[in-house]
Amino acid sequence: MRAMLDDLGAGRISADEVVARLRRLPFADVGDALVDHHRALRQGMPEAVFGPGKTPEQCARIVAELLEHGDGPVLVTRVSGEQVKAIEAAVGPGRSAAGCLLYRPPVTGDANVLLAAAGTSDRPVADECAMTLLAYGIAARRLDDVGVAGLHRLLAHVDDVQAADAVVVVAGMEGALASVVGGLTAAPVIAVPTSVGYGASLEGVTALLAMLASCASGVTVVGIDNGFGAACAIARMLPALRSPAAQAAAGRSSAGASSLATEGTP
Repeated sequence: MRAMLDDLGAGRISADEVVARLRRLPFADVGDALVDHHRALRQGMPEAVFGPGKTPEQCARIVAELLEHGDGPVLVTRVSGEQVKAIEAAVGPGRSAAGCLLYRPPVTGDANVLLAAAGTSDRPVADECAMTLLAYGIAARRLDDVGVAGLHRLLAHVDDVQAADAVVVVAGMEGALASVVGGLTAAPVIAVPTSVGYGASLEGVTALLAMLASCASGVTVVGIDNGFGAACAIARMLPALRSPAAQAAAGRSSAGASSLATEGTP
């Protein structure tokens, strides 16, 4: 909005063009959907598009609206092959991975986010999380196949876990990896239960309840298979975590821990 008004004042665009743009605020009616153009102003991120339940044509219209009348990244999650074909026919190819399409990805920043997946079967959910983080300008570092059945695989990367600004843990079965990671780091831990597992895993319900009942204090849990939601939680947290006040508090905490560790040492 500010850039548009600056362009108007400088004569780079006309008043008629400003009026035409304002007609699409705060949302645009594209027939089957009301596309939210104000979400970026409220949350710092344009509306994401959830593929399931939408026709290929609906997906194409929504993405075209977001690209033509907005700026910043546009992410479509859990798209089918037919939806991808329709979208790319309308607006051209996007970055495709993990059942997602990403347009106009931002330059990645220096946020140190670690994404740990318990097993190879959990990787599709972790991949969705990684693509969503990219849409927020975060290139997550990955630890794959580090579940508690072979705990030494995670313990080989303890320094990486403790150095991270935030950690996402993706795990099915009994979901124990979230408690282990939560006990190793002071950083926020976002736990994602997956529907991976045998009968008693109840398609992710067991992992969900275990993560909610974690003995590691302060672990945040999102819904089953919700890699997208975990990435959004990280994006909301990081600005506060990286603020000067938070950095100063972390420094005081580290200093206190250091003095406690050396207290009574000859």
